[in-house]
Amino acid sequence: MDTLSFLKLNVRWLAAGALLTFMSSFGQTFFISIFAGEIRAEFGLSHGEWGGIYALGTLASAIVMVWSGGLTDRFRVRTLGPVVLVCLASACAFMATNHAAWLLPAVIFTLRITGQGMSSHIAVVAMARWFTTARGRALSVAALGFSIGEAVLPLLFVALLTVYDWRLLWLASALVALLGVPILVRLLQEERTPQSMAKSTHSVGMNGLQWTRNQAMSHWLFWVMVPTLLGPSAFGTALMFHQVHFSEIKEISHLTFVAMFPLYTAVTIASMVLSGWALDRIGTPRLIVFMYLPAVLAFLVFGLGQGTGGLVLGFALFGLTSGANSTLPNAFWAEFYGTASIGSIKAMAAAVMVLGSAIGPGLTGWGIDAGISLEAQYVAVAVYFSCASALLFFGVRKATQLLPPREA
Repeated sequence: MDTLSFLKLNVRWLAAGALLTFMSSFGQTFFISIFAGEIRAEFGLSHGEWGGIYALGTLASAIVMVWSGGLTDRFRVRTLGPVVLVCLASACAFMATNHAAWLLPAVIFTLRITGQGMSSHIAVVAMARWFTTARGRALSVAALGFSIGEAVLPLLFVALLTVYDWRLLWLASALVALLGVPILVRLLQEERTPQSMAKSTHSVGMNGLQWTRNQAMSHWLFWVMVPTLLGPSAFGTALMFHQVHFSEIKEISHLTFVAMFPLYTAVTIASMVLSGWALDRIGTPRLIVFMYLPAVLAFLVFGLGQGTGGLVLGFALFGLTSGANSTLPNAFWAEFYGTASIGSIKAMAAAVMVLGSAIGPGLTGWGIDAGISLEAQYVAVAVYFSCASALLFFGVRKATQLLPPREA
């Protein structure tokens, strides 16, 4: 099926996936960190203290994600999705109305588990399960919601912060999340129900098996993937989390930093579409091993570059990895472990990524307080990505020998 026919035939389900990924923005670091200066000033927090609070709330969400992510194997998207969006709206309202510093970890927990965690998880699991031969294209289209959120929301809300109180903007976010509920319900009136399509759409993984979560976690390939799952989440989150501080040390305005987001989004979308198209044709194994190499160069540029030119190059390079990271790892779990328990398996992967997003801000915030410059830390991040890529290359090459023949 050509791409245009595919989009026309599946527009309501693809739009539902994109809606969920867009709504996840309100629990993503790139959005929460817009208000980092206001939150730190309001509660009298240092970089390390704010990073520690963020890490604690995010870590708690990673633990809960192990259980909550498995709900996608038990409930349909049109049932689970609206509930999660209502909870996300409540989390935004919680941030807007909270005046107690000791409750900040709970605020971050609710935003992260409903936004970054469940909203995005439901979307990618649905795409991986509903589509088999067109899985790459489906994941690419659904992931457009991430990119639109990254391109539009930071610029919009940074501008609005100059006029409106930050708490009022969080209430506006809650309203937007609530408005997504009736739209999602309407889109999924005729849901592609996984349970009713089990026999026809469940594909097998390595050794021709449908792997369970316990089997996947006991297999060496899962642990080979862990460093590469942690990396983009940890240090992409750190990049967004410390955007105010990063702007200061690079001697640029915060608005200049967020002005890079449309460029980053454009490159991310291009990479996302290209990687989705390519994996449908040549498979995940051949592509995923090269996915993190642009991130190596990106963090070298962030660490060593200066001025707006360095930002442009760094964001363009990181966008290449971010776009591929939106499609290839999600297709990887379905291709190597099958789709019967994809919700539970992907929940473990999501928990690892959420854990990474807890480690990154906390670790880099501690480093800043300890006198280790953010620029030096980013050079070390480039070394980390190099080592993780080497491990991934050899691991995937070995595991590919266990895969069944690709469908025509």
